Amino acid sequence: MHTCTDLKDANKLDTMPLNLLLLFLVLSPGLAWLPVEDWDSANVTASGGGLECVCSVFLPDSNFPADRVQHMQKVSTDLRLEVEIQINKLVHYGGKLDIFLRELNDLNIRVAMLDRNPDSYIKLDFELLRIELREFEALVSQLKESLNSSSPMLDSLYTEIHNMTLIVDQLETFDKSNLEVIRIEFAKLQRKLEECQKEQDFIKPDIGNCNHTGIMSVSKPMVIQINAHLNPGYKYGGWGKDSKPVRGYESMYWYGAYSKPSVYEFYLYSNYDKLIQRSSFTHHGLPQGYEGAGNNYVVHGNTVYYQAANPFRMSKLNLTSSVYSHRHVTRASEKFTYTYSPNQYLDFSADEKGLWVMYATEEAKGKIAIAKIDEKSFGFEEEWTTNAYKPLAGNAFMVCGVMYATRPGDLNTEEIYYSYDTKTKEEKYISIPLQKLQENFVNLHYNPTDQKLYMYNNGYYVSYNVRFNKE
Repeated sequence: MHTCTDLKDANKLDTMPLNLLLLFLVLSPGLAWLPVEDWDSANVTASGGGLECVCSVFLPDSNFPADRVQHMQKVSTDLRLEVEIQINKLVHYGGKLDIFLRELNDLNIRVAMLDRNPDSYIKLDFELLRIELREFEALVSQLKESLNSSSPMLDSLYTEIHNMTLIVDQLETFDKSNLEVIRIEFAKLQRKLEECQKEQDFIKPDIGNCNHTGIMSVSKPMVIQINAHLNPGYKYGGWGKDSKPVRGYESMYWYGAYSKPSVYEFYLYSNYDKLIQRSSFTHHGLPQGYEGAGNNYVVHGNTVYYQAANPFRMSKLNLTSSVYSHRHVTRASEKFTYTYSPNQYLDFSADEKGLWVMYATEEAKGKIAIAKIDEKSFGFEEEWTTNAYKPLAGNAFMVCGVMYATRPGDLNTEEIYYSYDTKTKEEKYISIPLQKLQENFVNLHYNPTDQKLYMYNNGYYVSYNVRFNKE
């Protein structure tokens, strides 16, 4: 047992810094601390930093391990530098982490919105979410590798990102059927649009010319909408465009409809949009004694041509001057009408050649006769008799001086079955299908300004594009 005074170099020990002295005491296996009550009897006193220690030590015979102290000093320095480096890394990644945590919170909100309202997303949203989630996952892995360790916070973030990825996958899988339905419907709409475009480009209209050999085919019906009264009960009537518009009225549309085969008012619209919107129209009411019957009337040269009821005659109303004119058709019979149209004895039509009226005569036993109208005198220029029996016909119209008659097929199909050329007096039996929205229709007529057929089909506006055989 030695006391501190037994050291050969007691002066050095007495002046040793306190930290080295404490380290020395820790590294010395023979160290023995004296009880507190014996501190006063110790022989060695060491001081440092205002602290005074009295100790009794057992020292082995070996020399003091200064090399171990130096090694520990180096290790301590290296550790301090490493800690500073890691702290700097944490500061660097901590800033990034704050940014990505805010973005992750934003992702949480977006995923929640998709969960609450799955109808408001598109497939691209899912793919963008997946890309961002993969970026966050890579960031967490990078942080773990840089720190060469893990932490509850990073583990929690990694789990949250994984869960969000699962939610995104589940949401897309959950509504996959709806997405497929939308794609199918979209494809159908695309096909319909292409078909519509083909119909529009059926043939480039050669407006005003008759350099063809007649109608080759008719497009599918283009159903515009129900009549301006929004009433399916208005089954009798007609609609269309002026077949010979005056300047400034080229875009005008006309319409008239009734709950019975009568004619007592017309509506004029400045353009197609006004017709569809049922707005800004001009109303023309026929005064008592001028009312009409039947529904195959047309507007030609800003004049309405219609069949007057009592007495039976053909009449016209100039829409500019409001002047009426009338003409009796002595050969026209009131015994024969079309299949779908009660009281339709006079059928007006207009084409590239002018204005026409069709009717049946008793002399021809109900067969349709054609008369070319002189617009100025309101008389007939010439007449022709066909072999089309009117009561079996659904309707008739004129195109380039040729009369075409239809007949019922089935509930949704009419057939253009007969034609008569007033120039050559040649007749043909043909078969051109004409699809219908509903079985019954009235007021089927052709318009030379756009080469379309206009039909009033049980209260609905319907039109067709016409394709011609080239010469």
